[in-house]
Amino acid sequence: MSCDGLRLAQAGFTVCVVAETTAEVRHRVREVLDGYSGSQREFADRVGLDAPKLSKSLRGTRRFTAVELTRVAEVGGVTVGWLFNGSDDVERVAVPRRTALSDRDPVDVTEAGRYQQILDAAWHLIAERGYHAVRITDIARACGTSTATIHYHFPGRDDLLVETLRYSVRLAFERQIAELQTVDDAHERLLRLVELQLPTDGLLRSEWSIWLQVWNESALRPELRVLHSDSYTRWHETIARTIGEGQCQGLFTDADPEELTLTLTALVDGLGIQVLTGRPGRSVDRMRQVLQDFVDRNIVRH
Repeated sequence: MSCDGLRLAQAGFTVCVVAETTAEVRHRVREVLDGYSGSQREFADRVGLDAPKLSKSLRGTRRFTAVELTRVAEVGGVTVGWLFNGSDDVERVAVPRRTALSDRDPVDVTEAGRYQQILDAAWHLIAERGYHAVRITDIARACGTSTATIHYHFPGRDDLLVETLRYSVRLAFERQIAELQTVDDAHERLLRLVELQLPTDGLLRSEWSIWLQVWNESALRPELRVLHSDSYTRWHETIARTIGEGQCQGLFTDADPEELTLTLTALVDGLGIQVLTGRPGRSVDRMRQVLQDFVDRNIVRH
């Protein structure tokens, strides 16, 4: 693909990359807040903010962080792309399309909130304990609801695993949009993408735990492989496009972007598994250094 063609192919993504926390973004956050069934303080708690900081961010005297905007989108049932652009057109990941609150039947908002609460609880429990160790009763207890309510939203245990994978993919993609909104330099963007894949304590390590379990289940159960493949494609394409853009900017070598992407993503996967399983000498810092060295030696033009 030519550089002009690549830029056109990336147009939807680039809009997100250059967007900033504008008055329009604040307006859409207010829309999400207006559609929330609880109080503003409860909303702030779920986003991970104290109420005064939320008020300042809504007034424009404080900027929302990328993590906060990602969480606003999750709590509100919208996408980060919609928060920035008023449109979900940038989302090409294999997950259910989310709609803006203003486009929904108001009756659905409370129900969507319950679904998200269950999904949140299941995601954290599976990440912490493992898929086969989590019972429906555990999820119901964590949500303060009944097992019948869990089964209403997720008829079988396999549905929980499938949806937690979709949730992880969505979290990763939304975080990429929020984190890379002002990064135009492809080299910096590639390094930031690598950083976003490191299994650091907290959210990223939990995402890695989910992925590790999905890999295991997919190896044993062919029916899960299509979902896994479709989900992984988003990550692969993001790296390949970033490398292609870096070549257009004259920052990267002219090597085949697909081959570079294959090797880089394989390194990320292998090192991530070694870090998660506690192999001696394999730490997040060591993983970061190996990946940065690979980018510098094999991708960056010198």
